[in-house]
Amino acid sequence: MSHADNASGNPLRGLWLAREIPFPPDMGDRIYSGNLAKALTDAGADLTFVGFKPAGNPPVPRDWPIKWLIVPGEANSPLRSLFSVMPLVAAAHATIAYRQTIASLAKNEWDFVVLDQYGLGWALPQFLSARVGGNSPVLIHVAHDHEASVLESLCRGFKGSFVKRIALWQNYLKTRAFEQRIASRVDLVTAITEEDAEKFARDAPRVKILVLKPGYSGVISSRRTITSDTPRRVIMVGSFRWIAKQENLRRFVAIADPIFAENGIEFQVVGLMTPAFAAELTRNAAATRVMGFVDNLEPYFEAARIAVVPETIGGGFKLKFLDYIFGRMPVATLSHAAAGLPKDLLGAMLCCEDLKSLTRGIVDLIDRFAELNAMQETALRNARALFRWQDRGTALLAAIRNCQSVVRD
Repeated sequence: MSHADNASGNPLRGLWLAREIPFPPDMGDRIYSGNLAKALTDAGADLTFVGFKPAGNPPVPRDWPIKWLIVPGEANSPLRSLFSVMPLVAAAHATIAYRQTIASLAKNEWDFVVLDQYGLGWALPQFLSARVGGNSPVLIHVAHDHEASVLESLCRGFKGSFVKRIALWQNYLKTRAFEQRIASRVDLVTAITEEDAEKFARDAPRVKILVLKPGYSGVISSRRTITSDTPRRVIMVGSFRWIAKQENLRRFVAIADPIFAENGIEFQVVGLMTPAFAAELTRNAAATRVMGFVDNLEPYFEAARIAVVPETIGGGFKLKFLDYIFGRMPVATLSHAAAGLPKDLLGAMLCCEDLKSLTRGIVDLIDRFAELNAMQETALRNARALFRWQDRGTALLAAIRNCQSVVRD
């Protein structure tokens, strides 16, 4: 299919390269990648999505208009990745099988190629080389964070062993160079927040940057009222398998657990984590309860008064905000963690500058029912028109078309 054909109205033919097929949608990166890819096809693109099959062999939806291509085998082990010149995530996914898959796909004509997250940056040279042969796809880096900033924050705040600190700093330096190289060589970078877009603009001042905040495609909770019958419970939902997520939760529990216990408040943590980390969190805790992964969050939201986002490490947009808002949960958060949220939503949240003031603010707020109910109603009302995936797909497809004329020149 030629670019001239596309100008006459045929769909753009695209290749989406990811670490894994985005199912089940139980983590933020899978939710964002899967829904953005679907929105792009709904906008009119013809898309092939490539990645490893996630653990558990989950099915892919038959009604999504996407061609799924599973890479054989599994990602490399962390130990093997540690000795690579690439960052850990990139080295883990640059397997022989994935490289062979890319080499074969690069021979085809594509109108655009998406590198999903910096972990696929190693595939970029294949498609830059293809341009020499006359095939000129628009090259896009879909970023989930400005990874160098996230890892630098993690390195500076990490209190673990010396060996782990050295490994983290080494990975940060690799990631910073790798991410800058990707951003400066693609045609388009998409960022989830304006803050990340500004950082990428400094890394690659000549590259087009497009902000694509997440949409929301989940269930919107029916009306509920928080009363004295609602348990005096604070809830946090997430996936706690990454070291930065664990460190954020560890810090919050250390400060909040004794204060919550003193004030008769339970802190409930819902989401994936290892048994070892769960045991560590609750070993000396009085108010903290770990519930593990659940399929349905609604009963947990119904039985809590406040949801919390206490992340001191990392940036980017937190998809859990949308779960809370559309689940009619009043939200308490750190100002640092609320990147990408519009003022209309921030005004309906409890925003604090540090973990101690956040904890004290929750204690002060938890029995003020009129205020809690006003917060959840206002946030939901303001969010309904702001987070639509179809708008993101339309914007991305338009940006790709605009980049085509530059690439051809």
